[in-house]
Amino acid sequence: MKIRVKLKPGQKGTKKLTAQYGDTLVCVRYRYDVENHKKMKTAEIVVSESDWLPPPAKYPDGALVHLKIGIKDTTEQKQVKAVGGRWDRQQQVWIVPYGCVAGTKLEKFI
Repeated sequence: MKIRVKLKPGQKGTKKLTAQYGDTLVCVRYRYDVENHKKMKTAEIVVSESDWLPPPAKYPDGALVHLKIGIKDTTEQKQVKAVGGRWDRQQQVWIVPYGCVAGTKLEKFI
């Protein structure tokens, strides 16, 4: 099933759903099922809302973290070098500031 169109509330093709759901409407998607020859219109709505505090960061952005990257993972090694990481020969790890790897694929190597 493919999504061809994703519309924001108020755009052409969302008027009826915007009138029905108002501010709770997040988006409208048009999905196409090639096998069954069906076109579906779906609506994403907000069902509930509450206050939330994100958990504290595991490491501050400036903290140096150790990355264990395999010898054959040359792509990841190049990425670490590109963000200023350095190799610690004694501990056999890459050392890099956490802020440089936060939210990237490299974060899983901590």
